[in-house]
Amino acid sequence: MSEGYRLGRHEFRSRLIVGSGKYSSLPLQLEATLASGAEMITVALRRVDLSKPKSENLLGYIPEGMTVLPNTAGCKTVDDALTTARLGRELFGHALVKLEVIGDDRTLFPDSAATLEAARILVAEGFTVLPYITDDPVACMRLEEIGCAAVMPLGAPIGSGLGIRNPANIRIILESVSCPVIIDAGVGTASDASAKDPIKMAHAMKLAVEAGRAAYEAGRMPRRLHAQASSPETGLIDLL
Repeated sequence: MSEGYRLGRHEFRSRLIVGSGKYSSLPLQLEATLASGAEMITVALRRVDLSKPKSENLLGYIPEGMTVLPNTAGCKTVDDALTTARLGRELFGHALVKLEVIGDDRTLFPDSAATLEAARILVAEGFTVLPYITDDPVACMRLEEIGCAAVMPLGAPIGSGLGIRNPANIRIILESVSCPVIIDAGVGTASDASAKDPIKMAHAMKLAVEAGRAAYEAGRMPRRLHAQASSPETGLIDLL
């Protein structure tokens, strides 16, 4: 596993964040979450029925010690997002929040202007803000300037499972901000209900994230247009 990273006062080693939606059962959610090796799980607060007993509430099926990342999913206005974020702080006793302000019901793309406004207010209130945003390098730079602990540009539309559609923009974002960049949406994570075996998918995502990080740290060979011999060309023995 790679070196850790910090988000506010929280430190993590796993670079995989899992969701808590779309599972066919709560026990399956718990098993898949454990298989993922993740240390953080997102919870859409507007979709949690806190009146239900623990045995019927998804919060009762989150591994002990795992950090819950409250999510303002479903919010369409700045006020709704602020209210939901504050509820999450009261409920979980920390100020970590994934900020979402949806601007379009069809694509579920974020409202960038509203996200920036909500982020500015939440940062001023002491929240550790992780904003879901388009893959716009300028928007990501502005969010970092506001004081967000990370930026979460979308890889593809929410729930599409298409993977990263615009790698060039993601690369520019990585070059433009110094805060952590967390790719969000459309990646086909371990909570993807379309997986025939969610537990095996969770384990596969764990290995994929670890392998990808290790390969990045190892350093990729440079890309070349023409061939280059893999063996040294000097000191060759004449076999004739």
